[in-house]
Amino acid sequence: MSHKINILVVGCGNMGASHARAYHKLDDFNIVGLVSRGDSKQRLSDELGGLPLFDNFDDALASTSPDAVCISTYPKTHAEYTIKSLEAGAHVFVEKPISETVEDAEAIVAAAEKANKKVVVGYILRHHPGWKKFIDLAQGLGKPLVMRMNLNQQSTGSEWNVHKNIMEAMSPIVDCGVHYVDVMCQMTKAKPISVHAIGARLSDEIAEDQYNYGQLQVRFDDGSIGWYESGWGPMMSEQAYFVKDIIGPKGSVSISKNTFDLPRGSSAEVESHVSVQKFRLHHSEKDENGKLTKEDDIIDAPDEASHDELCQFEQEHFLKAIQEDVDLSDHLREVVHTLQIVLASDESVKTGKAVELG
Repeated sequence: MSHKINILVVGCGNMGASHARAYHKLDDFNIVGLVSRGDSKQRLSDELGGLPLFDNFDDALASTSPDAVCISTYPKTHAEYTIKSLEAGAHVFVEKPISETVEDAEAIVAAAEKANKKVVVGYILRHHPGWKKFIDLAQGLGKPLVMRMNLNQQSTGSEWNVHKNIMEAMSPIVDCGVHYVDVMCQMTKAKPISVHAIGARLSDEIAEDQYNYGQLQVRFDDGSIGWYESGWGPMMSEQAYFVKDIIGPKGSVSISKNTFDLPRGSSAEVESHVSVQKFRLHHSEKDENGKLTKEDDIIDAPDEASHDELCQFEQEHFLKAIQEDVDLSDHLREVVHTLQIVLASDESVKTGKAVELG
């Protein structure tokens, strides 16, 4: 593709705005329109110097005939918008999760193959220098691994409204869990074999069959185990909202940053969710008396990227996939696999039983 890639940006909230800023900075992209239901698109248009605005996705797609579409809407629209974009001849960047169901995810993969177009899903941690280092350090700890992760958010006001909107379609462990299950799979390079999960409904503001706190536990075929915890809402504790801790026979590695003395509500700040800062690497070697022989290593993370910079890394990857015809079949297979795991977790919460994974 020799000309600029005309891209339609759908959804202008936190993620959509960050992606739009990336397209605005990258010379190979040209934003042909912004789509959202509210006034967020006007603020973003003003920031980026004035862009065509649309209230309706179908009208925008027909009017702009884009080469690519960026979808950062609520998850319930991801499959519909992605498939319509592919059928219109556009490549697609879609935020995680790829869809609400495995069937819809597989339909997207089939539509991408039929249209011979690229689909990249927003697994932002795959592009984060600090998280790449974290995975590398974890892989040096031996097997099996114990992987402990959480991301609880004390959300209020507009953040709580966003979370309630997401929970009309899916729970916190489904929406965010795909990131961390993906990280676990990268760390172990093993096959998940079963998942068990628990959840609790802590607010009357969400549907009776929904829960705003959940924890999933995954077993892998190499003996590794992992858990991920996620809760949203004004009732959530911020005492330990950010735990990223990996243990193996040779020691442990943790993302080390102070999350205990921050101002109230800090856990809901998107910028902090992927921040790394430092690692603490612990060694398990002992002397003849059974005492540890090494002090812990404190390792500085690679240069800390802002949220907007990480989104730019993602869009540079999307650009490369389009321009160099990169084979994304492995990426999409892994995306569908992680969605299967977190949806099995959701099934486990509702049935109270562990789910064996095929």
